[in-house]
Amino acid sequence: MHESALVSPAPPWYRGITRDQWHVLLAAKFGWMLDAADFMLYAMALTHIRAYFEMNDRTAGLLGTTTLVMSGVGGLLFGYVADRFGRTRALSWTILIFSLSSLGASTSQSIVQLAIWRAALGIGMGGEWASGAVLVSESWPAAHRNKASAIMQSGWALGYISAALLAAAVLGHSVPGDQRWRWLFVAGVLPALFTLWIRRSVREPDAWKRATRGAATANPFAVILGPVLRSTTLRVALLTTAVQFAYWGIFFWLPSFLSRPVAQGGAGMGIVGSTGWIVAVQLGAYAGYLTFGILADRIGRRRSFVLFMLAAALIVPLYAQLATAPRALLLLSPVFGYFGHGYFSMFGAFIAELFPTAVRATAQGTTYNIGRMAGAAGPWTIGALASIPGVGLGLALASTSAFFLLAAILIFTLPDRSGEALK
Repeated sequence: MHESALVSPAPPWYRGITRDQWHVLLAAKFGWMLDAADFMLYAMALTHIRAYFEMNDRTAGLLGTTTLVMSGVGGLLFGYVADRFGRTRALSWTILIFSLSSLGASTSQSIVQLAIWRAALGIGMGGEWASGAVLVSESWPAAHRNKASAIMQSGWALGYISAALLAAAVLGHSVPGDQRWRWLFVAGVLPALFTLWIRRSVREPDAWKRATRGAATANPFAVILGPVLRSTTLRVALLTTAVQFAYWGIFFWLPSFLSRPVAQGGAGMGIVGSTGWIVAVQLGAYAGYLTFGILADRIGRRRSFVLFMLAAALIVPLYAQLATAPRALLLLSPVFGYFGHGYFSMFGAFIAELFPTAVRATAQGTTYNIGRMAGAAGPWTIGALASIPGVGLGLALASTSAFFLLAAILIFTLPDRSGEALK
């Protein structure tokens, strides 16, 4: 008998993950999923909201930009809160904020009121990612950090799909300008119930407990912007800016692009008709989120990231020009979703490994959300470009390819510490 026949096969990787670690991942994944659903309800109902408040594309895009800018503020704020008071507490508080803000938005009687509630939702949205991503990175083993980050990030696609299905069910064939959109925002309060489970079932990471036990209360912002870490902080922020300008410029406007009439630069599908295409995009996104971590383990993070950036830069202009070819658009939608989203699975673990535990959540919230605040100009910019006679929404969306190409270059300015133990 050969010696190799006596060797038992290695157990699957997931057998080594503890119950507490699964709870952490579940909390972060579903928190991000619910966050996505609440954020995208506005984009799904945008045609109705524009008609009700008599907004033009610039104003509609500006409200999207406002939410994203405030999500950057939320990331900065709750990164600090997570370092000072705990990752689990911060995660629970952020979910409460964006849930209650969605309910508040349903009562809006003016554009200003709607903008205020969407700004408050943005604070919770940005804080949720900063808290959840670092919670996963510190709780999971280094060898499986890429996969855990990918699983967490995939929650965004599920939330996006949930928002699309809910919008189709609530709005249906209603007339743009009526008030059914308010019920979408009412449904957005339900995630608040999830915080009860988080507080009961999710423990703080041991790494955070060790770092804060008897530690001096140094200002974490002073540390990440100090001489040792300043360069790293700025380079990460620049990378996340390029990526998020492209992403938000495209996917904030995608539901409107698919649903609005061809004469206005859209695909002319209406809300119900476009739901299948949106679901197809997000199913591709879900696969992209999950497989990025596996691909990164095999060929490396940088190569995986560059592959996704180049593919997205090629696909976006093609997708934007297929407005009058619905079958081709449907076939390309999962591919578009796959390469247009999957790269986000890198950031949770990638950023966490660049900073020490005592300031990690602050660094993660700051660098990712500076990028989000700068990238928040995307929805407004695309809306402004689309308003120029002869340009249209499709051509405006295609302009984002340049930022994917920029990100493919910027990734080489940062070290890759994949698999290293967190300090």
